Amino acid sequence: MKSNFTILFTLFFFTGLAQTLKPDSIKKLEEVTIKGYYNHQSLLRSVSAVNLVDSSLIKNQPSSSLVSMLNTVTGVRMEERSPGSYRLSLRGSLLRSPFGIRNIKIYIDDFPLTDAGGNTYLNALDAASVGTMEIYKGPEASIFGASTGGAILINTPGINQNEINISAIGGSYGLFHQTASIKRLYKKYSFSFSEGYQRSDGYRQNSAMDRKYFQTLQQWNYNNAGSLKAFIFYSDLGYQTPGGLTAAQLDQNPKLARPATATLPGAISQQAAIYNKTIFGGISNSYQISQGLKHVIALFTSYTDFKNPFITNYEQRYESTLGLRTFLEYARTKKDFKFNAQIGLEHSATKSQIKNFNNKGGEATAMQASDRLRAGQDFAYLRLNFDINNKFLIELASSLNFYGYNYESYFPIVIASKQRKFDTQFMPKAAVSYLITSDFSARASISKGYSPPTIAEVRSSDNNINNNLQAELSWNYEAGLRYKTKNNRFYTNVNLFSYHLKDAIVRRLNQNDTEYFTNAGGTKQRGIELETAIWVISNSTSFLTGLQWKSSYTYSHFRFDDFVSGSSTYSGNKLTGVPESILVNSLEFNFPKTVYFFIQHNYTSAIPLNDANTVFAKRYHLVESKLGMRNLSISKTRLDVFAGVNNLLNVNYSLGNDLNAANGRYFNPAAKINFYTGLSVKL
Repeated sequence: MKSNFTILFTLFFFTGLAQTLKPDSIKKLEEVTIKGYYNHQSLLRSVSAVNLVDSSLIKNQPSSSLVSMLNTVTGVRMEERSPGSYRLSLRGSLLRSPFGIRNIKIYIDDFPLTDAGGNTYLNALDAASVGTMEIYKGPEASIFGASTGGAILINTPGINQNEINISAIGGSYGLFHQTASIKRLYKKYSFSFSEGYQRSDGYRQNSAMDRKYFQTLQQWNYNNAGSLKAFIFYSDLGYQTPGGLTAAQLDQNPKLARPATATLPGAISQQAAIYNKTIFGGISNSYQISQGLKHVIALFTSYTDFKNPFITNYEQRYESTLGLRTFLEYARTKKDFKFNAQIGLEHSATKSQIKNFNNKGGEATAMQASDRLRAGQDFAYLRLNFDINNKFLIELASSLNFYGYNYESYFPIVIASKQRKFDTQFMPKAAVSYLITSDFSARASISKGYSPPTIAEVRSSDNNINNNLQAELSWNYEAGLRYKTKNNRFYTNVNLFSYHLKDAIVRRLNQNDTEYFTNAGGTKQRGIELETAIWVISNSTSFLTGLQWKSSYTYSHFRFDDFVSGSSTYSGNKLTGVPESILVNSLEFNFPKTVYFFIQHNYTSAIPLNDANTVFAKRYHLVESKLGMRNLSISKTRLDVFAGVNNLLNVNYSLGNDLNAANGRYFNPAAKINFYTGLSVKL
């Protein structure tokens, strides 16, 4: 707790410093607004625990991965066990996600990227396809449907002017990342086309990655009231999976892939990997019916061809999703009172054909199992927003959630089609925000969360249909403060929350390394999230023209509650996979002639790797830096040249541990010190 008080004191000290600096002596931060799927709103007045990842953050981070960028956000932990193998956690939601992303609802522009089965292929996206991200932490089931972790809204790069962008990056361990895009803006029509190619040999054996990516956005403002948008992306991703190591193997050689044992082959001989070809498309129409009434409808679909040769089997999945999201928005302003309301619904259905075979050196041989499942997820929602005197903001929202799945088996036992429906769930949220002064706001909220089991949990790698899994339910209580100076050059935010989860879904492993899931009790999660940003030095004629400091701190007092596994009780233990403290600090130095230098330090405390808390990953200090020149002009061409270093201290750490791993195979070592350099051209 001493460290918490120290950080709080530091924040208040810099708040005082912010008030004493002259407005013209520092560089201003941009006024920050969030879209929130509906309408733009000042971040200062938001009733939610939301963080914005915008161009000011993205520009200093490596553009070949989302990991470093997202790990600067309080309450967020992103992992990459090998290049392309993403895991993402909002406030400890990683427990039920051995790989991939579950229990978080993700949207891209107007369309849900998360399918009806609860899975999100975020790693299908090229990092350059992200313009901004809004991260909503805590249950947001009232307007975004089933999830207890939170929601992420991804906005693609805007089309503000005609331009052509080309970039290329090369780095250690065979890293190469190339992108190109074209944007054109006409009177009523605009479009963008972009492509990306990325490859890496990886730090470890059997960790190579290759991704080809294409994306297009088309928008037609067909009259003053209506706008039609189309969005499509195609991703062809393949990455090898080296597998976890024991502590002894880690000490012997951290570059090893999982070796063979007396009973099981190794990752190299089985050519363990994931191959994912996904095409996603959506079309949306927004129409302003009258001055105060607007209608938005979005149709979306996707198809995924997924193959996963693994140690014990070879899985093939063919998934298709079709869905719709629509809402009516009503807004009215009368003197010092503003009223805003949305009523809408979202429907999605995902069909999954899943087959498992024996794996012989990366080739599918004899069939083990064959099943078909269809998940259906629907919810209707209502959101009311009252703004009184531009100071007092009240949000009341709720949703009715419907979830169920059908399943049938073809092999080894034929089971006729059966259906399972979950109870309808009512998910309310009540939140308020009050503007104490024009620069200082307080907020509080209470919300309920709901997350049914995903298809990957119902039908996991043990090849059984598990109809005993129950949905997770949660309540979240939250309060926060936000402050900024009048010239927008200083900002700070504090969140305090208490989160209670029941019927937590957790992963368990059989002796042969196949997995299954069970409800094992609950969790009590209390935390503090602090962030601040300040321009310390202004635009000037001196050697240093600008200096910005950013800091974020996450304290997670997460504990199991009434948590039982077999004959073991883990109540009171630390939540598996969650570090208690994460502190990220960065400095950006601006010099004359567009030269800049960026350095960032990430401290992550020890991480419990099993529910019994008998094995921990050691704490680590991760330092990265970047040096470059921005907006170099040659005629009408602008150039960015840069070079960077990751893991500057050359520390040993694991960026993505295997939780509750069988036979002690917990560790996925991350790369030691590595370098990259790149060039970006804008025409």
